Amino acid sequence: MAHTTWHTPEAAPGGAEVLPELDVPAPGRQRRWTVLLRWLLLIPQFLVLAVLGIAAFVMTVAGWFGALFLGHLPGPIARFLFGYLRYETRVRAYGMLLVDRYPPFSWRGPEHPVRIEIHPTKLNRLAVFFRLILMIPAAVVNGLLMSGWYAVGWIFWLITLVLGRLPEPLYQSTAAVLRYAMRFSAYVMMLTPAYPKGLFGEERAPVPGGAAEPAAPGGTARSGTRPLVLGGAAKVLVVLFLALGLVSGATSSLTGGDDPPDKDYGSAAVPAAARR
Repeated sequence: MAHTTWHTPEAAPGGAEVLPELDVPAPGRQRRWTVLLRWLLLIPQFLVLAVLGIAAFVMTVAGWFGALFLGHLPGPIARFLFGYLRYETRVRAYGMLLVDRYPPFSWRGPEHPVRIEIHPTKLNRLAVFFRLILMIPAAVVNGLLMSGWYAVGWIFWLITLVLGRLPEPLYQSTAAVLRYAMRFSAYVMMLTPAYPKGLFGEERAPVPGGAAEPAAPGGTARSGTRPLVLGGAAKVLVVLFLALGLVSGATSSLTGGDDPPDKDYGSAAVPAAARR
């Protein structure tokens, strides 16, 4: 049974590692006018996320101390960070053209089709203590992915504007980037001990019973990401994102110019610290 709020951490089922899961509806028609104005429509969301991101960063630091003593995040901190992460993920999904439904200014938003599921489990105190170091490889991958996606995001936007929908390979590769970013944030915030992985998709069935939102009244469209299976073209695009991110970083270093504006919007909680 799905939970609408964070519940008491427990041992993972069978001792297995349980990765956070992302539910995004399968690609469908999108209104062209919302695609055209997508970034303009998101300005209020960016402002709210900027403020919430500061609070989430403070909560993450406080949660780190709490997790060291308790072996899990204190309940109020975990609930705040879980709510922040699902709100951030909805905004990202809308901005990355995965859905046409505007994200509500709400922690829960039960009617929204984008959902995340995290199974709260106890944390290893040693891993918590070294979290800032352990997250560096994932932070590098996440930074390359986001930088690479935004390098070609305008092409995805143009294609969606013309076709009125996001083609399957573009949807799959974008969903893979979003899911990895969500898993990375969940790991850094200590909402899960599971290290982010599964960038190129998988064919396994997700483990039920995590902290997730219930189905919206009347049901929702089928999930296109449970499991997230990437075709050959989508995998090539993911590799392209990584390569473009690497080129972008190398070019910035060679030119000696200032770092480009942070495009990983809504992730002020911890990815920013990981990039320093």
